[in-house]
Amino acid sequence: MVSKSAETGDRTTAEQDAPAMSAADLAARLGNIARELQQEDDTDSMLAGIVHAVLELVPHVAEASVSLISGRHEIDSRAASGDLPRRVDALQSQTGQGPCMDASYEKRVVSVPDLSKDQRWPDFSRAAYDLGARSMLSFQLFVDGAHLGALNLFGNEVGVFDAESERIGALVAAHAAVAVAGSQQVSQLTHALDTRDLIGQAKGILMERFKITAHQAFLLLSRASSELNIKLHDVAEQLTVSGEMTKKR
Repeated sequence: MVSKSAETGDRTTAEQDAPAMSAADLAARLGNIARELQQEDDTDSMLAGIVHAVLELVPHVAEASVSLISGRHEIDSRAASGDLPRRVDALQSQTGQGPCMDASYEKRVVSVPDLSKDQRWPDFSRAAYDLGARSMLSFQLFVDGAHLGALNLFGNEVGVFDAESERIGALVAAHAAVAVAGSQQVSQLTHALDTRDLIGQAKGILMERFKITAHQAFLLLSRASSELNIKLHDVAEQLTVSGEMTKKR
């Protein structure tokens, strides 16, 4: 099975310095990865497998992540290999712009050789460079209604990604997309995004009504879920629809 070490982002010197695979070896490895991903019945394990495949196969990658996007501006960084991808995704959510969004909504592949000089996203690029992202590649992973997924690759130097990096990155993204589409994972991912948005709306109602913090609002929702013996999602839905947290009849 695909290793789940993507969450740590630890790459050995041997992995980074390994010689390039032949075309036949690469094709065989990609086929194995696709089959392994399709066998995963856990969403987070599948996403971690995709990220690990990128770190293993694509030349010059320092960090990687899968980003889930909803509402055109909300980005959820999943299976990130380190803190940098999560911080960059948060910046894209804050500014409403960036390569991940363009790859998901407009183009299948977005290359950013030098974030310090890129003019496409004026509020994002320089700030991302200051966070430590020097270059990026973003690939569209899936589209499911209003929800999208992107695979993001980060380089620790400007201009580090070459044609081979983009070619292999696109192949990994394509195989990962097939694995995702061939499973029930997209519906699970998009349901998770819908649930997150609904709970966020419910928290906002409670914060406004009782002048409390987001954490306190979440605790109120959790307590209601426990006392009413219904799912947190259903408590949030009831509150947003009726304004009350009562058990559905």
